[in-house]
Parts: sequence; structure tokens; C-alpha cells
Amino acid sequence: MAFPYIRTMGTDVDAFLGQLARHLRPQVKKLAGLLLQRLDGELPELWGDADIAALSVEETAQHVTALLDLLEAHPGGSAPEPPAAALDIGRLYARRGIPVSRLLRSYRLGHLSLLEQVQAEAPRLTSDWHLIHLASTRLVAIGFDYVDRSSEEVVAAYQEERDHLLQRRLALTNRASKRIGNTLDITRTAEELAEVCTEDFADLVMVDVFDSAFDETGRGSPEALTQRRIAQHSVLDGCPESLLRIGEVHAYPDDSEPVRALVTGRSFLHRVTGTAMPTWVAPSESHGRTLRDLGLHSVLLVPLHARGDTLGLVQFVRHRTSVPFDDDDLLLAQEIVSRAAVSIDNARRYIHERSTALTLQRTLLPRHTVKQSAVEAASRYLPAGSGAGVGGDWYDVIPLSGARVALVVGDVVGHGLHAAATMGRLRTAVRAFADIDLMPDELLTHLDDVVIRMQREESPDEGETSATCLYAIYDPVSRLCSLASAGHLPPTVVAPSATGEATGTSSVVESPDVPIGPPLGLGGFPFETIEFELPENSLLVLHTDGLIADRTRDVDLGLATLHDVLTSAPDSLEETCDQLLAALLPSRPADDVALLVARTRALDPDHVATMDLPSDPAAVAGARRFASDVLTAWGLEEMSFTTELAVSELVTNAIRYGKSPIQLRLILQSTLTCEVSDASSTAPHLRRARIFDEGGRGLLLVAQLTERWGTRHGRAGKVIWAEQALPAGSASITEET
Repeated sequence: MAFPYIRTMGTDVDAFLGQLARHLRPQVKKLAGLLLQRLDGELPELWGDADIAALSVEETAQHVTALLDLLEAHPGGSAPEPPAAALDIGRLYARRGIPVSRLLRSYRLGHLSLLEQVQAEAPRLTSDWHLIHLASTRLVAIGFDYVDRSSEEVVAAYQEERDHLLQRRLALTNRASKRIGNTLDITRTAEELAEVCTEDFADLVMVDVFDSAFDETGRGSPEALTQRRIAQHSVLDGCPESLLRIGEVHAYPDDSEPVRALVTGRSFLHRVTGTAMPTWVAPSESHGRTLRDLGLHSVLLVPLHARGDTLGLVQFVRHRTSVPFDDDDLLLAQEIVSRAAVSIDNARRYIHERSTALTLQRTLLPRHTVKQSAVEAASRYLPAGSGAGVGGDWYDVIPLSGARVALVVGDVVGHGLHAAATMGRLRTAVRAFADIDLMPDELLTHLDDVVIRMQREESPDEGETSATCLYAIYDPVSRLCSLASAGHLPPTVVAPSATGEATGTSSVVESPDVPIGPPLGLGGFPFETIEFELPENSLLVLHTDGLIADRTRDVDLGLATLHDVLTSAPDSLEETCDQLLAALLPSRPADDVALLVARTRALDPDHVATMDLPSDPAAVAGARRFASDVLTAWGLEEMSFTTELAVSELVTNAIRYGKSPIQLRLILQSTLTCEVSDASSTAPHLRRARIFDEGGRGLLLVAQLTERWGTRHGRAGKVIWAEQALPAGSASITEET
């Protein structure tokens, strides 16, 4: 039906289009509804999002209005700017991660449907099909021009929003790389992950780690699904979304998505639809109501996976942020979590290696000092508190023949298991060399050879082995201290106060002038032994460099503090060690620290008996009588037979095979020691005497009748010694010393 007031022939096309627009304007809502029905049928997947659906209603109505305005006002002009809602929906598509191709398809499909609706109304205004044809042609041209212009603007808004999202994600990735994994601490790394990701990505982050990951020997396993909540952070105070608290142990239901993520190692995006909450999200109905009130709508489940091990699970939750997680968010979460997982695994491995190295080192260090009469000793060992790990510092107190004692402190370069194991090998070597009574410089020379052999045996990946060592021998009979250094700090000596008391008044503290040789492992350089006398009750303090020096403190300042503490050191050596550590190491040390404090004793002259002997076989009888008389004076008559036999054999060997001067010395301390010295450097040895041999049984008898025997060499010859245990009833004699 045609309207009578419209001329059917020669009507201007633009005027007709304007008239058509005015006719359709009251039907804007109807036209928009028809368009939405068409889009819903063609692209139903886009209407599952409530925000897109709501905005599409407004956008469609604005597009209809904009096209009608164009037809009515400027049908021959250029296309106007797209409505604001069109740009908003382009940005919303970008935030939802919907491909731009779907956006353009929905856009063109909608505008095509709109043109069809407008064309369908033209016959209602005129029966002039020529005019309808011309108007339709002009309408299509105007419509596609509008679509092209609008599409360009919408795609630009889409791309701008997409670029903004990418920049935000890159910024988040950059922040995560800088702030996550700065420490070798599992809990702190998880806290950093939760804190970073709740700033601009999720509203709640929860980090669960297999409980076995905290076991120093354990490895995370999907078969052991018990987990510990080690970190959680929310945009809301108090984390009302989570029923668990930090440190609580829990397990997810067997058929839940978290368990599937842990078992398969795959990440999942879970969208909460309707009012139903999975039990792994809300274990109780009341908690489910809380989460529904908060508006929880999407969760990311990302396993902590590193180096083939699944360590735990990270959950990202959104409720206050209206935009749900999408696949791009899942990829971003996987990237951030993978970095955090490596850091957590590094921390776990560090804990395991540190514990192993520390256990190894403490096993190798002396648990208690052997009872001896030369010195009273106290010691401390502190592992490094930084991420460097356990080092190779060690100390030792080794009883030697003739009532002497060896004091040792050393430091292997490096940290970790390799350093601890190297320390154990060097400590064993020092004890072996000490057992053959080497002079300090000779012992360090042999130890240097050991380190060089170790270097040849090691692979290049393990690094070059090197160490420092200070070896001192104290003789309570002569009160002489002999020591040599291989690249190690000299000891500190504290002379007793002038009043004769051990402590309680100001004491003289000094560091002896010790020639410091090269570190062990260089080879080809000599070491030098120095000797100095120590008054009774002197303190000898040996330590590694970690006690007095670190990155923030100069060595000289550390030594000054050390001397200040020792100037008024208490009587107790244990308290002295504690005061030194408190003054020099108020916090955990950056390097390992070994500390050994020894108070010297002097052997009572009444417990040492000496006899010079001529190089004459007839002197053997006199040596036997001398030994018998001394033992009688010491109340050890029951030891006379064995002692006289040992004296007889040792003196006979010295006269027959040694050189003058020859001396016999008996020492009473915790054991009875018989020593015979001569000027020869030839060492005796045990041999098997044949049936008709007239000699060769002397040392065998000595070895069988005494607890131990040996030879030590000095600058002026050698000493052959033999020790016997004291009878049980004579313990009071050793206590006097």
C-alpha cells in the first residue's frame, strides 16, 4: 500500500531515504530486537557472556539510530563516527579474548541484517520499483560505507585494548621475574608469587605444596596428595574466601579438578556457572554462600612443575574483577608459575643439599675433645646464614705423644657438599700426618701434596680445590708452641694477667708474628715453623676468617673487636666463645665460622723424669733402675716390670743403632709415657725375627706390652716413645696435672 502524499515518479532518492528513516524511527527497538535474534542464531557462543549480551542490546539500538540519522540528515555525506557502545563492545571482546575475526563477523552480520530490515520497509512507502531499486542501491552504498568506517574504529579500539592487555601482562611478567624467587626460601617464594599476582591479575591466589617437599630428603609426588597451604593473598582483608590458614595440611577430593591437575600436570580454567559450587571450591554450604555473595566466577588451576617433579598447585581466583579468566590468562599464569616453580625447586634442593652438607660436616667435626692434660679447649662451628650454603671450615684437637697436643683450624674454599666432603678428607689427612708426629711445616707440605692430588682427580666442573690451614703443637712440658700457617690467619694469644689469675683482670692480647705460607694446592712453596713460649693459663684463639671479616666489615676492625673481648675474657672458655660470637656476629654469618679457644696448662715438673745416657750398653741397667725408682716415687710400682722391659729395649736400640746424645724421659699424665731420644734420624721398624735370629724382637715386645708406640722426628734427631694406661686406682694422679 502506498501513501498518497508521496509521488511515485521522479522522487528524489535522498528525500525518499530520509522519509524512510523517519518512518522507521519509532521502530528502533523492534529493529534492534530482530537483529539480536539473528545474531543469537548465527553466533550463539558469543551470548554466553552476560556483559556482552547486555552491552549488545545498547550497541545494536545505537547502530540503528545512527544509520537512520545518516539516512535522514546526510544520506549523501560521509559515514559518521560509530556509537560509543560499539567501541566499548570492541574493547570488551578484546578483554574476553574473543578473536577479532568473530567480532568482525558479528559486526558485518548485524549491519547486513539491519540493511535488510530497512529495505523490507521501502515497498510500504512507494510502488515505484525503479525508485526502490535506486534507493536500495544508495542504501547499500551508504550502509557498507558506515560498516567499513565503524569496523575500522571498532577494530582499532579492539587492538588498542588488546595492546593494553599485552602491556599489562608483560608488566606483570616483568614484575614477577624481578620479585619472585629472590631468596632460597620455599615459603617466601610462594608469598612473593601470591603478592605479585593479586596486584593486577587475580583477586585471590593460593599456593599449596606437597607436604613431602619440606622433607629434606623427600620429593613431591602425585601419589602423595597431602598438601600444605604455604601462602595465600587476597584483595580482601583476612582472605575470607579461604577456609584454610597458612601452614594447614589438607587434601583435595579424589575426583576433583585440582587432583586431575596434579596427576596429569595440566592446567585448567574452571568457570563457575549458576549457583552450584564444586566441593573443592566450597567444602561447606555456608562457605559456598560466602563465595556466591562475593561473586566468584572463575578459577585457574596451575600445577607447580619443575625439572620433572610436580611440587604442588597454585589457584588463581576472580570475584571482584568482573572479567573472567580466559585462555590467555591461563597461559600467563602458567608462565609465571613455571618460573616460581623453578625457584621453589631451587629452594627445596638448596635445603636438601645444605642439610646434607651440614650433617656431613657436623659428623666430621669432633663432637667432643679427647681428654688430655695439655690444654683445656672449647669450640664453636656456625654454618653460613646466606644462600651460599655450608662451607668447609673445620677445627680439631689431636692428642700427640709426649703429653703434647695439636690444635688445627682450616678453611676449604667454596661451599656446599663438595667443600664439606673436601674438608672431611683434609681433616682425615691431618690426623694421619699428626699420628706420625710430623713438624708443622712438614705436615703442611704433605697436606699441600694431598690437595694437589685431589685437584688432579677432580673434574673441571667441580672447580679448583684449595684450602687454608693453621697447625699448632703445644708441649706442656716445655710450654713451647710450634706452629705453621698455609695461607691462614695467625692465632691470637692472650697472656694471663699480671696478678697470676687466669681471668678477671685485664690481659695482654697479641698476635704472634707468624710467617704465612701459600694456601694449600699451589705447590712448590715452603712453609715455616716458628716456636714461642706460652706461660701457663695462656689463651690460644684459632679461627677462620668468617669470624672477623665479611662484605661490610674490615678485617682490622674485626681483629680489634676480637682483642677487646679477649682483654677481659671470662674464666669459662664456653662463655668466652659465646662473647666472641655475640660481639663479632650479632646476626647469622655470611660465611662459615670455626672457632677454637684453648687454655694452656703446664705439666708438673714432678711428673717428668729425665736421664742422660752414654752410648754404652752398660748404661741399660742404670736406665732400668732409674725407671724403677721413678715409678716407686709416683706410686706405680705395679707397672715396673713392663716399664723396665720397654726402657731396656728402647735404650738398647738407641745405643746400638742411634747416635749420642741419648736421653731417657718418663712422663706421667693421663698415661705413662716412656721416651728415648737420640741424634740419629734413622727410624726403627717392626720385623719378623726368625727362629735362630739373636735380635729383632725388641720393638715387637714393646708393641705387645704397651698400648701404642711410635717415632717422631725433630731437627736434632728422633724420639721413640711408648705409652701405657695407668692402673684404675691411680686416676687421682692424672687429676693433679
